Amino acid sequence: MLETIKDTVSYIKTHIRNNPEVGIVLGTGLGGLIKEVQIEQSLNYNEIPNFPVSTVEGHSGKLIFGKLGGKNIVAMQGRFHFYEGYEMSKLILPIRVMKYLGIKHLLLSNASGGVNPDFEIGDLMVITDHICLVPNPLIGKHIPEFGPRFPDMSNAYDENMIKKVKSIASELKIKVKEGVYTATTGPCFETPAEYKYFKIIGSDTVGMSTVPEVIAARQMGIPCFAMSIITDLGVPGKIVEVTHEEVQKVAAGAESKMTQIFKKLIERL
Repeated sequence: MLETIKDTVSYIKTHIRNNPEVGIVLGTGLGGLIKEVQIEQSLNYNEIPNFPVSTVEGHSGKLIFGKLGGKNIVAMQGRFHFYEGYEMSKLILPIRVMKYLGIKHLLLSNASGGVNPDFEIGDLMVITDHICLVPNPLIGKHIPEFGPRFPDMSNAYDENMIKKVKSIASELKIKVKEGVYTATTGPCFETPAEYKYFKIIGSDTVGMSTVPEVIAARQMGIPCFAMSIITDLGVPGKIVEVTHEEVQKVAAGAESKMTQIFKKLIERL
């Protein structure tokens, strides 16, 4: 795996001018942030050796290099999911690659279903912690170069970046929530009983991504910040039939606020 990652990094470095300082992972319907990037290079996933290919509508499948908020960034315009059939080691490969390209911070976004009764569709939620109900991506042979065998997860989501975002949101007069994100395998949307279960165990939102990437990043010592856009509700009395198209539409409608916050955060890193 280490040699595979180094091969991928070597290929990418021949196509970019500047090593990125910040990595960004954009979730379902949230690719619009790329419009704010001064793009220097764009690589299709299928051009990059060893890279997975995104198969989900709303995930463009490009690795974007450029400047945002005065920093050199690399952005995944489209991510990978366990439900697509990828092994966890493949799913987190892009995060490993970003580390070896030089990133010092990782920002992630996703679309998720709210189970907190105080949430409404279109809300932005800062992820303060997570519950992992998918296979842990670190299961398997340990590669010491990636970090400790048993990485500490007590500060999975960086407190300093969370404080900065709360201040930025206040300045921009954008309302943000805070809460716990639970990762499931998908691809089914949840049943009412499952939503109830997630609330009981301490979830505020539930989705099908983000957590494996954060675990891999934290093992490698990369501080993480993540934000969910609440695209549907798993709250009794508010549960309705959900489609992927509706999730994309809600995410796209709220992404301008998330984009403003991400851009300001990157400026202040």
